Amino acid sequence: MKQKVVLYHPVPEDVVALLSDNFELTVFDKVNSSNREAFIEAAHEAEGLIGMGLPIRTELLAGAKRLKAITTISAGYDSFDVGWLTNQKVLLMNLFDPLTETTADLAFALLMATARRIPELDKRVRNGEWKNAVTNEWFGSDIFGKTLGIVGMGRIGTAVARRGALGCGMSILYTARTPKTEAERQLGAVRCELEHLLRESDYVCIAIPLSAETTHLIGDNELKLMKKASILVNIARGPVVDEEALCRALVDGTIHAAGLDVFEKEPLPMTSPLLSMENVVLAPHIGSATQETRDSMSRYAAHSLVNYLVHGSPRNAVNPEVLQS
Repeated sequence: MKQKVVLYHPVPEDVVALLSDNFELTVFDKVNSSNREAFIEAAHEAEGLIGMGLPIRTELLAGAKRLKAITTISAGYDSFDVGWLTNQKVLLMNLFDPLTETTADLAFALLMATARRIPELDKRVRNGEWKNAVTNEWFGSDIFGKTLGIVGMGRIGTAVARRGALGCGMSILYTARTPKTEAERQLGAVRCELEHLLRESDYVCIAIPLSAETTHLIGDNELKLMKKASILVNIARGPVVDEEALCRALVDGTIHAAGLDVFEKEPLPMTSPLLSMENVVLAPHIGSATQETRDSMSRYAAHSLVNYLVHGSPRNAVNPEVLQS
């Protein structure tokens, strides 16, 4: 008898076929108020869940006694109660490989667009303000040869560093729990404490997972350490940066500008002061949002679930202690 799996996010047809071949599959393209109870009922009977974009809290799975594994079609897993899942012996698997380069592309696009003020100047051109040769009021900031600080030198952070070092001749500083010897050897990256990174970097890219320890990692004190000409880029999770503190720093000139793909509240409220700031480039959480990458992410996640539930071979376990038990 096939194990039951619930899919709660749209995926390509070949991914649905793969899951259907291996499991008794129940599909919810999107969970909302109209089908939430049906989703919970299906989840309580399932051995596996796969999807993204839905906060999977404890109360949602309290009756899921058969559940063995959840695969999230994302790198982030802050929408899950990992401790509770571990206590229930439910393996949580995430993914990295399919989205690493795409997310790093977005990080560097934000860095460059913010440094050269592309959205702001685009608006000026469209408004007919370009009358003569540009003066220093239109100037941006150099990128080549500057110092790029990476807060969180995981796969995505390393990919951003590679673009900076090899593409733009940038010096790389980074923070990480352990030394990244390959990045140090290939890119000349230097591991340092956060305070040193903030003081010395011209550009700071946040690429660290959200956790209790990293919530508001960047606040008033940290922003005051940064150079006045520096630019902050956040592609991680919004709450890693204290957004109110960031707004103050952008208004009073503590830092020069910011490129943001993530926010403390998403979608970004129309009352946010960020919306009126010309020294901020905003994106709607699109780090992995290309069709090719999202399709690859779905395939990778589906294969992970099949590998574990059918073949007993997990990968990218967020809570590997489940396997030891």
